[in-house]
Amino acid sequence: MSIRVCLFEDNFNLREGLFQLINGSAGFSCVGAYPDCSDLPGNMEQTKPDVVLMDIEMPGISGIEGVKILREKYPNIKVLMQTIFEENEKIFQSILNGASGYILKNTPPARILEAIKETYEGGAPMSPSIATKVLKMVQKTNEDLKYDSFNLSEREKEILSCLVKGMSYKLIADACFISVDTVRGHIRNIYEKLHVHSKSEAVAKAIKGKIV
Repeated sequence: MSIRVCLFEDNFNLREGLFQLINGSAGFSCVGAYPDCSDLPGNMEQTKPDVVLMDIEMPGISGIEGVKILREKYPNIKVLMQTIFEENEKIFQSILNGASGYILKNTPPARILEAIKETYEGGAPMSPSIATKVLKMVQKTNEDLKYDSFNLSEREKEILSCLVKGMSYKLIADACFISVDTVRGHIRNIYEKLHVHSKSEAVAKAIKGKIV
């Protein structure tokens, strides 16, 4: 079964290139490609995607606003942001609005496909420079949370610590001597207990609340 991807990108050439890349790759299907978010609910109903690849800068409704709309109306759809910028505020706002991951537009085609797949599987892909910025941003916040109220088990804290270090599901599985499926199960429980929807949100909450 192919991963259904819906694309929002105002640059025509880039939109066409991404459409061809996704549609021409085994295991992927581009079910829609749009220049803006002016009819976002209609686009979702028509295409029913698994993952939305969202440009952050578009005329009218921005990608940041688009993510918020999707999170409220279609919480099961994963959103991967794509931009040429590394602006701290826009990155952080996208994550707070519920984006799963964030990659730069100069990301190699093969890595874009990997990021889409990782997003679909519940991961949070980020270009390295963006991941560094996110960690620095959350480290600067001083929100005080008490981890005891989240009732995380010792194993869940261990896995959350691995997420904060940027480890992949496979690396976590190897480090904890468990299967990747077991890792996914623990991470679902962590998301539920922390009341978050993505890896980036969990990492932010873990650091701000000094959980790990």
